[in-house]
Amino acid sequence: MLKSIQGKTFCLPDIMRKEMRKQYGILYPGDGKKTTEQILNAMGNPKKLITVGDITTFNMLQCGRIPDISVVDEKTQREAASSNIVKGIKHSNFKILRVSNPAGFVTEELISVLSEAMDCNVPVQIMVDGEEDLAALPAIVLAPISSVVLYGFPNKGAIMVKVISEIKNQICNMLNRMNCAD
Repeated sequence: MLKSIQGKTFCLPDIMRKEMRKQYGILYPGDGKKTTEQILNAMGNPKKLITVGDITTFNMLQCGRIPDISVVDEKTQREAASSNIVKGIKHSNFKILRVSNPAGFVTEELISVLSEAMDCNVPVQIMVDGEEDLAALPAIVLAPISSVVLYGFPNKGAIMVKVISEIKNQICNMLNRMNCAD
């Protein structure tokens, strides 16, 4: 699976934007501690817990759970996150990795850093210069089976994806169709 996306950069073409709204996991409506507690109760004991997004990571840390990997950009819905959120996504246990990733892209560099984070035995926070909105896609492809990837669904809630082979294959196929050169 890794070899099929490794060394590539993907770009979200306009014709695939509607497809990106399709949910590959379970939507938990709401945005806060109560919603995150519901997710924690439902997720069981995942192999890796990966959060994508500042609010998602903030809420997880507010509930006392440190994600194995978090991907943040200090923005919410493309605007600078509040100082409360920026402060709240920090944790002394995180190993910080930095990467550039422009909006609408999944760069080779992001995939490489996510892959490195999957092998770490300490919690990793990937700080994205640009946008992390599409980072859930390679995170799902790279995560071990039985992991959970959690990301925000703007103005709706949070989506929890339990990583299974079928979903990994679907997302890998989607990534391999993300080519803006066509």
